[in-house]
Amino acid sequence: MTSPSETYLDAAATAPLRPEARAAMLAVYDGGQANASSVHAPGHRAKAVLDASRGSIATALGATPSEVIFTSGGTEANNLAIVGLALASPRGRHIVTTPIEHPSVTESCGFLERVFGFELSVLPVDSAGTVSAADVAAAIRPDTTLVSIGLANAEFGTVQPIREIAEAVRASGARLHVDAVQAAASLPIDFGSQSAGSPTAGSRPGESAGLGWPGDAVDALTVASHKFGGPQGVGALLLRRRTPIEPLLHGGGQERGARSGTENVAGAAGFAAAVSAVTASIGSRAAALAVSRDALVRELLTALPGARLTGHPEERLPGHASFVVPGVSGESLLVALDAAGFAVSSGSACAAGKDEPSPALLAIGLSPEIAQTAVRFTLAQPLGEAEIARIVATLAREVTPGPQPGLGERGA
Repeated sequence: MTSPSETYLDAAATAPLRPEARAAMLAVYDGGQANASSVHAPGHRAKAVLDASRGSIATALGATPSEVIFTSGGTEANNLAIVGLALASPRGRHIVTTPIEHPSVTESCGFLERVFGFELSVLPVDSAGTVSAADVAAAIRPDTTLVSIGLANAEFGTVQPIREIAEAVRASGARLHVDAVQAAASLPIDFGSQSAGSPTAGSRPGESAGLGWPGDAVDALTVASHKFGGPQGVGALLLRRRTPIEPLLHGGGQERGARSGTENVAGAAGFAAAVSAVTASIGSRAAALAVSRDALVRELLTALPGARLTGHPEERLPGHASFVVPGVSGESLLVALDAAGFAVSSGSACAAGKDEPSPALLAIGLSPEIAQTAVRFTLAQPLGEAEIARIVATLAREVTPGPQPGLGERGA
């Protein structure tokens, strides 16, 4: 837990629990825990909470309730989407993805390749971490059953041109899965199944730069509660109606047969409350975070001439600022910031404890040595000028001027 003296800057790993989510969960617990599949009165009340939570999430994300499948989180939802769609589809045994995806995506694809003989096409990204829609179109074959590309990268924040990518996939007849776990709490999502309640044109961050949402061109989309400030351990897969999927968990047939197991009613209630709270003001919140992010980037790059911003300089998540600092241990920067009261990370929390450089950072052209100097700030709320000044001063004390190792062939 974060103490009152700490500033939490690791929202990409887990956002702080929102009071709305806590209240919703406590209401379920205080009302008496029951199984939503039971036929008695407490069971009916639990099912009513589950249905209401499903409906709230569907409305906020432009889906219908029947398209929301609750899971234990983003990792399970990504596994269900990739393995479930690939095994259920008769089109072929070829998958298109990228090297900068979350491990739950890359490992699911690897499982299909290793166990079921699928062939993978792993597309390159440019030095900003952007996937080319033209490369996606060129990689799709008559036997391509699935394309899986994340809406935004967790480690350097680049937002992909998902409209153009989705149009290329739809024209080919393949299915598209979008991992929106990192992006959904910052960028409005419109799954395209509702006309009412969808974000209006021009309200989306990045809309002017061509990052418009493709609506019903996406077949499956992953979200996770804890990125919205909901409880950990619950997420959802939005699955287009009438899309066949092979379940990973077999049992009592909950979640319309797609995901068996007793539902996490309190978790779903907290998830829904957080999603509703965040999406109600997502445009203004994103604008405020972007202003704060830009100020942090500007001040840090000015004070640390050797530091380099990773990811796209403009088409990035509004609260995301990530850097490499050649010649300085990334771990030492994290320790210094932690001692100064700032909780930050070096990249994806899902790769914590590993000594190897990040595959995503290597994919954008960084050398292994430079990749291991990464530091990531992801804001849950805007920073004040004094906080930015303290962050910059803390890092400046840790950085020793001197020769800097190369950045690799493509640079940062």
